[in-house]
Amino acid sequence: MMLRLVSLNQYRRAEPKRMVSAEPSRPRAHPESGGGVAHAKRRTLASRGKRMLLMQRLRRWGVSAAAHTLCLPVALSCVFPLAWMVSSSLKTQQTVFTDFSPIPRHPHFENYLIAWTKGHFGIYFINSLGYTLTIVLGVLAFSSLAAFAFSRFSFRGSGFLYKLLLSTMLVPIPGAFVALYILLTRFGLIDQGAGEVLPRLGYILPQINGALPFGIFILKPFFDAIPKELEESAKVDGCGVMGVFWHIILPLARPALAVIALSTTLAAWNEFLLAYLVFSRHELMPLQRGLLAFHGAHLTDYPLLMAGMVITVLPVVLIYLVMQRYIIQGITAGALKG
Repeated sequence: MMLRLVSLNQYRRAEPKRMVSAEPSRPRAHPESGGGVAHAKRRTLASRGKRMLLMQRLRRWGVSAAAHTLCLPVALSCVFPLAWMVSSSLKTQQTVFTDFSPIPRHPHFENYLIAWTKGHFGIYFINSLGYTLTIVLGVLAFSSLAAFAFSRFSFRGSGFLYKLLLSTMLVPIPGAFVALYILLTRFGLIDQGAGEVLPRLGYILPQINGALPFGIFILKPFFDAIPKELEESAKVDGCGVMGVFWHIILPLARPALAVIALSTTLAAWNEFLLAYLVFSRHELMPLQRGLLAFHGAHLTDYPLLMAGMVITVLPVVLIYLVMQRYIIQGITAGALKG
C-alpha cells in the first residue's frame, strides 16, 4: 500500500514536467520573417525622408543663393553712388578725380563747414526743415479729419466725392504745373523779391494738397475697421465727436499715420520742381533748390558740392532707418483692414 502511494506521488510530481515538455516549441523569428521585413521598411522610409529633407534644404539654399546673386549687383549699384559721394566730400579739388581710394588718406572735414557757412547750406537746411515739418503736420491733420468724415458720416455724394479725391492721385503735380503757376501768380504766391510769407505758402499749400488723397486712401480703411462700440462707449462716458476722434481713433491708427508721415517727409524733403518754380531768393530756398544755386556758384568745386549733397541726403536716410518698420506694417495692415 505504501509503495502505491509513493509511486502515485512521484507520478503526480513528474506529470507537469512531462506536460510542459510536451508543449510544442515556438519557432524563432527568422531575420527574413515578418518582423524583419517591417524593420527594413521603417529603415527605408527613414532614409527616404532624410533624402527628401536634404533635397528641400538644397533647393531652398539654391533659391536663396540665386536671389542674393541677382540682388547683390542691384544693392551695389545703389550703395556705390552714396559711398563715392561721401568719399569725394572728404577730398580736395586736386585729388577728387585722381585719388580713387574709398577712404582718403587725409580727409578734409572742413569741406562740410565751408559748405554750411559759405555755401548757405545752413539756411537751406533750416528752410527745408521748416517746410517739411509744416507740410507733414498739415497732411496728417487734414487727411485724418477727411478720412474720419468719410468713414463715420454718411451724406449725399460722399462715395462720389471720395472716388473723385482718389482719382486726383492719377495726375502728378508736374502735370498741373501750367495751371498751378497761373493760379499762384494770380494769388501773389510766387517769389517776386518782396515778402516771405506768401512765397512760402505758395510752396507749402500745393504739396499739402497733393499729398491729401494718399493720406485719405491709407487712413479710411483703418477707421472703417475700428469697432463703433468703442465710440459708443466713449460717448456714454461724455466724450464728444472730436474727443472720440482724438482719444480713440487716432491712437489706433498710429501705424497708418507713421506711413503717411514718412512718405510725406520724403516727398517734401526731395521736392525740387515746385521750389524751382516758386523761389528766386536764396534766403527762401530749400536744400534741393539750393543745390542748383550752389552748383552754379561753385561749378568746379566738387568736394564742396558733394559735402552739400551729403548734408541733404543724411536726414532722409536717418529718418528712413528709424521708421522703416512702419512702412510695410502700415500699408499691409491698411490693405487687410480695407
